[in-house]
Amino acid sequence: MPTVSRTAPAVLAGVLLLAACGSQSVSPGGDDGRVRAETLCPSDFSQYGNAPSGEPAVTASGTPTPLPLPSADGAAEEGVEVTGLYAWGTGSGCAGVDYSAEFKVTNRGTKAVAYTLTFGFRSASGGAVDNVERTVGPVEPGRYAEGTVVMPEAPGSAPEVTGIEVLKVRGVPADEASSASGPCPKSGVHLYADQGDAAMGLRVVGLHLVNCGTGTYRLNGYPKLELFDEDHDTVDGVRILQGTDQISMATGGSGSPQPVVLRPGEAAAATLAWRNTTQAGDPVNAPYVRVRAKPGARPVMVMPELDLGTTGKLGVGPWKKDETAPVTTPQP
Repeated sequence: MPTVSRTAPAVLAGVLLLAACGSQSVSPGGDDGRVRAETLCPSDFSQYGNAPSGEPAVTASGTPTPLPLPSADGAAEEGVEVTGLYAWGTGSGCAGVDYSAEFKVTNRGTKAVAYTLTFGFRSASGGAVDNVERTVGPVEPGRYAEGTVVMPEAPGSAPEVTGIEVLKVRGVPADEASSASGPCPKSGVHLYADQGDAAMGLRVVGLHLVNCGTGTYRLNGYPKLELFDEDHDTVDGVRILQGTDQISMATGGSGSPQPVVLRPGEAAAATLAWRNTTQAGDPVNAPYVRVRAKPGARPVMVMPELDLGTTGKLGVGPWKKDETAPVTTPQP
């Protein structure tokens, strides 16, 4: 049974449900290097799967039924290990929870890492019942975090869960992790990528920037991009085009750059567009993109899961003020 999906990007395929159970504390912990994760119900999390601030409001209770774990090949991948799989009864204390799994993620690198993990709950036939994404971190070098991932309540017609897989492991340097909300970074802006859209081989992902600082933030031009593969090696040989017209005229990333002035709480957006056409040659996949909003800006690593095929090009549109985004109240 394969352990990691390396085909269609999950961020575009729409198979990830951003519901999870557990939050990581980055307190020093014990001498064994462990960082403990508290157990929370799925309703305690935002749509991005991040833990809320403050102490847990709800704790899972009841007596779950342990289920057999799959082989080591299916239950572990790239520093992530599933250590328990459970079926929950009606008295679990977490409404709408049918199955949960405990996991451990170990940082074997030299820098603190923020992880995005994808788990697949599987039926007896090996078919997919649900895929769930979980964010964890930051985890310091040589340390590990433990957490719980929950599959939301399935329809009555859904098959019974009998196994789980670690489908995908993504990790970015903690000091470059993207954010859509929460405390304002030192840069004064939140920068993140949306879930994107895919149709007939055309891929479109939006980059979003929110001025969460107290002063004016100015943009005039295109985001500066660097592409990286699954091993975090630089991807060469891809032309990054200014504008998306050479990819498609219908992506919204056309036009010349114009000055963008963002007051506190205001937002801007830019468009990434590409095609996954595959012809002669080796297809190029670049899960990670390092983004600088403008020259000299703090870099942020996003994960648009670029499946560029053999096209060798990526279009990026200019920053435009996002008039549709609600004006937010900056947090300190």
